[in-house]
Amino acid sequence: MTQHTPTLLYIDDDDALARLVDRGLTRRGYKVIHAASGEEGLERIRNAGAAGCIDVVALDQYMPGLDGLETLEQIMAIPDAPPVVFVTASQDSSIAVTALKAGAADYLVKDVKGDFIPLLHVAAEGALRQAELQRAREEAEAEIHASRDRYAALAAERELLLREVNHRVGNSLQIIASLLHLQASSAAQEEVKAALTNAMGRVAAVAQVHRRLYTSQDLKSVVLNQYLDSLLEDLRRSAEGNRMSRLTVKAEPIEIDPDRAVAVGIIVNELVMNAVKYAYPDGAGPIHVELISKGDDLLLSITDNGVGDNAKADPRSTGMGQRIVAAMASKLEASVERDPAHSGTRIILRFPCTPAAPGKTNSAAAG
Repeated sequence: MTQHTPTLLYIDDDDALARLVDRGLTRRGYKVIHAASGEEGLERIRNAGAAGCIDVVALDQYMPGLDGLETLEQIMAIPDAPPVVFVTASQDSSIAVTALKAGAADYLVKDVKGDFIPLLHVAAEGALRQAELQRAREEAEAEIHASRDRYAALAAERELLLREVNHRVGNSLQIIASLLHLQASSAAQEEVKAALTNAMGRVAAVAQVHRRLYTSQDLKSVVLNQYLDSLLEDLRRSAEGNRMSRLTVKAEPIEIDPDRAVAVGIIVNELVMNAVKYAYPDGAGPIHVELISKGDDLLLSITDNGVGDNAKADPRSTGMGQRIVAAMASKLEASVERDPAHSGTRIILRFPCTPAAPGKTNSAAAG
């Protein structure tokens, strides 16, 4: 691998000193180009351009025409300009401060005998290392910005795809729910009608989650008050007669993840349908769904003022609803209790707002 020979542009109107610099730096592995004025130096830098033919510049202060500081100002305005080591015979420290503030990488005092050339070599080496570090930093920052842009584009595409998936799944499940509703309406046997209606409610609970996700700005959570409002409205529309005319809901705007929202919806569907079937043998009555937060937990209650423990047992019941509630309660890490002080039936579920850490689970009892 061929080692790169750095090129130094020496801008100084002193030809004799320029020859000393040429000899001294050539022995140290540099190629030296001499420009006798600021104007000539600027032209050489501009002509070198992005090809990088000039790696570092040594610039004298006192020259005819443009002086060093004026030349430095114009060099700094050139895109991808090489680093500049400012050189002067003056001991005035204010010149050094001005040059460094204007963008010079280093500053040193020269002499007419060339004794400063080793110091110029050290300064040029330092300027090249500094320029290399700056280029590496800029490339790294550009790569970071490009990576962020790529990530943002991928995230936006993923969100769009998730919305489309939720839209299609929600529509498909709604079609299935509608078909189950039609089938239930045309069923002659009451047990078949009840089974199809229950199945329709379960499908609708899942479909509503996907609809919520499709219309929400946040694809990672479901707002429970909006979800339960829509779910119970679906149940009202699908009910025969006025059996759910007094179904009410009061829920706080609590956000949970979609999987847990599905579990909440299925539990509400099962317990509301159970209240519709058994709480009021002589007709419709009030059924109330409530969701509140209490500390780190959520309390979900489904209440009716019906016959309570005096409900007539249905010999055709398979216990499917109870098993579904128990399974969904386990998914929520919820406890399920029946309020013994309530004259009708009041089922209360208590579950954490966020899932427990892996390995830490709560047992759930089904009532």
